[in-house]
Amino acid sequence: MDRIDAMHLFTRIVDLGSFTAAAEELDLPRSNVTYAVQALEKRLGARLLTRSTRHVSPTPEGHLYYERCRRVLEEVEQAEAVLGEAAQQPRGRLRVDLQAGLAAAFVFPHLGDFCKRYPGIELIVGTGDRLVDLVREGVDCVLRGGTPQESGLVARRIADLSSVTCASREYVAAHGLPASIDALRQHQAVNFQSSATGRVAPFEFLVDGRLQTLTMRGPVCVTSAPAYRACCLQGLGLIQCPRFGVASLLASGELVELLPQTPPPPMPVSVMFPKQRQMMPRVRVFIDWVVERVQEGLTADSGAASPPMGHSGGHPG
Repeated sequence: MDRIDAMHLFTRIVDLGSFTAAAEELDLPRSNVTYAVQALEKRLGARLLTRSTRHVSPTPEGHLYYERCRRVLEEVEQAEAVLGEAAQQPRGRLRVDLQAGLAAAFVFPHLGDFCKRYPGIELIVGTGDRLVDLVREGVDCVLRGGTPQESGLVARRIADLSSVTCASREYVAAHGLPASIDALRQHQAVNFQSSATGRVAPFEFLVDGRLQTLTMRGPVCVTSAPAYRACCLQGLGLIQCPRFGVASLLASGELVELLPQTPPPPMPVSVMFPKQRQMMPRVRVFIDWVVERVQEGLTADSGAASPPMGHSGGHPG
């Protein structure tokens, strides 16, 4: 087994946490895998793996070697991927992280289509709203709403989602409809704390094309989009969010749009990825596919899209 093959075997053992699983995936006898790791540890003069009855994990030295192996293997794969059959039939493991609301609306309903198009890609999908360290966590690309904050990443802006200020039917019945932004000082909000900045996002409004912000008081502050909408539906205060996330609630009358003449600015949606991975075919085809799905979804719901415009992206997608 040459050095590149040994590196690949070692990384898969760490990824899967198992000698047996790695052997099965790579179609190797279990004894060959054990021998290869022993030979690798002997050559390096260090113990790389800690073995228990149920799990295999890297030692501190093994973790350092694993990170170096991943970078070397990525460089080799990129060099090979730009030529020949690999560029036409992308293969390999692809780790992506998607903002939960965007994933539910635009990606997950069509994920089977991607898997059929690219059967050679092993897709690992994470969802959430936290700020992911792509390089450290080995993530190939992310789909996020809001203005990108991460430096050192390539950001491809793919859409702008119209946003809305709203409150529950019960809240409006109890407190009335605000007639202006100034009138909001007499109202309360469900506040949202950004996982990216740790700060509470102010409410934002476009007034004659200019941005106006307002910090509102409220009985509760949350950190997730589902909690944000749930608190609003319980009458705890106003929220601001992309229209697509509450369109059905607005249509049913459970939520009521407020101040439509001064809406929040649109929320930009971007795909971001480390610069060194943009030439990898599996990353490229996934990004192109996500762009298709988002733009297709916005075309089907013409009310969701707006002309591009800057936005801090503090409120949830």
